[in-house]
Amino acid sequence: MIDIQQANQKLQNSGPLEIIEWASSQSSKPLTTTNFGPYEAVILHMVTQVKPDMPIVWIDSGYNTPDTYKIAEQLIDSLKLNIEVYTPKVSAARRDAALGGIPHFEDEGHAEFTEQFKLEPFSRAMKEQSPDIWFTAVRSEQTEFRQSMEVFGSGPNGAIKVAPLLHWKEADMQGYLAQFDLPNVVRYFDPTKALENRECGLHTKL
Repeated sequence: MIDIQQANQKLQNSGPLEIIEWASSQSSKPLTTTNFGPYEAVILHMVTQVKPDMPIVWIDSGYNTPDTYKIAEQLIDSLKLNIEVYTPKVSAARRDAALGGIPHFEDEGHAEFTEQFKLEPFSRAMKEQSPDIWFTAVRSEQTEFRQSMEVFGSGPNGAIKVAPLLHWKEADMQGYLAQFDLPNVVRYFDPTKALENRECGLHTKL
């Protein structure tokens, strides 16, 4: 089992690929999650360079933009992703018809919506897949909460959460996309966040 404090000290000056390589070497069941949002191609390309059959979990809310679904299919095909898709137990169409769509993030019903469309599918995926290492593409510049995160941390069900891109800036991400000619989502929408710099609850819940 990885010692989180020691891992953060050992790899504090390491690049993302080195972090992924080291963490993967310590793992018997690694997993990467994605939302196929902006710059997600970076983490997906990196983890599949290290482990081509890396299990990839996509929590698809059903509210993604056409651009997101198009880029997702491109990456699934070009990177030959070993992907499994998890969806909410209630479809977006059913939710819209029965309850009138996505509640405003300040409405009291938004927490329940977030639980239904992101947190429950994610919890179900992590329980069923039961990884020991969970790679995520979160970066410190995205939200105030993520500025306090470390590369290695505690994840659900005893998994170690690894954020190899935590300290990369947007310019780094753009450079990587250009270097490897990777597609990027321009029109992306996360119904559980509403605001770009707002947490959806997935990382703060852990």
